[in-house]
Amino acid sequence: MDFQNIEKLTEIKLNFADKYMSPQHLAYFESVLIAWKNAITEHDKNAKSQLRQDTEPMADISDRASLEEEFALTLRSRDRERKLIAKINAALARIANEEFGYCNKCGIEIGLKRLQARPTAELCIDCKQIEEKREKTYT
Repeated sequence: MDFQNIEKLTEIKLNFADKYMSPQHLAYFESVLIAWKNAITEHDKNAKSQLRQDTEPMADISDRASLEEEFALTLRSRDRERKLIAKINAALARIANEEFGYCNKCGIEIGLKRLQARPTAELCIDCKQIEEKREKTYT
């Protein structure tokens, strides 16, 4: 699912004039995350159904190879979606604990625009950049 289309999943609009992480902000992000999770779950059900339908034996080797490649892509996609659902659940837990919107490392505000683009963000942009630089160094 495309991050740019996440906001279309909810009727609630984000008001930048409200106090940071006001009840309205939390309600907005909660509705976006729940709708996103529901969309992923629905997509997963469709993928499972498609995998079950495509299990007929094939005589042609090239057709079978194409189908196996399709299966592999679908399974990788489902794995990414499973990991994303875990991140969404973690974000929903942070909302419930009123910790959402604040960096897990330094505690400062992550920022509405960053959260709007990536509602599962756990780090402010500065801490995320430091983390990415460390990852580059060690890989």
